[in-house]
Amino acid sequence: MAIDWSGARGRHHKGIALGLCGQGTGAPALLSPPSPRGWSREAVLRYLREDLPARTLVGLDLGIALPFADAGTFFPGLAQSPDTARALWARIDRICEGEEDLGANAFVDHPDFAPYFRRHGGREGARFHLPASDHRRGRLRVTEAAQARLGCKPYSNFNLVGAAQVGKSSLTGMRLLHRLTGTLPVWPIDPLPPSGSVVCEIYTTLAAVEAGRRAGRAKITERGELDRALDALGSQPRGETGPIDDHSADALVTSAWLRGAAARRELWHPPELTPELATREGWTFGAL
Repeated sequence: MAIDWSGARGRHHKGIALGLCGQGTGAPALLSPPSPRGWSREAVLRYLREDLPARTLVGLDLGIALPFADAGTFFPGLAQSPDTARALWARIDRICEGEEDLGANAFVDHPDFAPYFRRHGGREGARFHLPASDHRRGRLRVTEAAQARLGCKPYSNFNLVGAAQVGKSSLTGMRLLHRLTGTLPVWPIDPLPPSGSVVCEIYTTLAAVEAGRRAGRAKITERGELDRALDALGSQPRGETGPIDDHSADALVTSAWLRGAAARRELWHPPELTPELATREGWTFGAL
């Protein structure tokens, strides 16, 4: 399963799409949301808790943690900064408790944490950049540097501005991950279980590149292009014509990619992923 996620305000989101495929080569399918207005984040949480098929690899298109390794902490200079990804998720969820549909606005507006984010209205926090950092896109995790080596252009999860930002999605996704505690393990923050379902972080551009797309033209908006990408991944086509929104296409292509990639042992053992890094920053499945 691949989930294209959204950090937008509100309760129902056109940007959320769930693609699912079984073993073999059958074409992936889109899961219908429980509401005609689209998926909510809380509806996705309920699905993962209650209806997820057994032994499913679930890819979430978001960052599962914030940068830590570059400064030895998530929030340099902050007393009692969380020291693991799970502690970070818990802090975000506690501060944002009661916010609509797993929203995370209260966290980025909190006086302790706002200085670390780039927000709308020209509000770039004084701690958005490290003094020694020259990253135009903000602080990056080790896995995001690996993404860049593959031709992608990742932005910091501290960046909440612009079409390429993933910060809002990541923060709301961390609330989802916190609430899955005890239900689903999250690789590599949790060890890969010997059996059963597991959640991992994905970057849909990596799947598109494996399907023959260029990183700069990864988005698919036409169903014929979608079928060509599926064919390149060894999947049967969906056999449809006409336009398709890029969120749905991302979920479908990435679910087909995950089906084949899951058996590639090297993707579960990236050379830079130490046990300490795993529990703090996590990793993007497929980034080497």
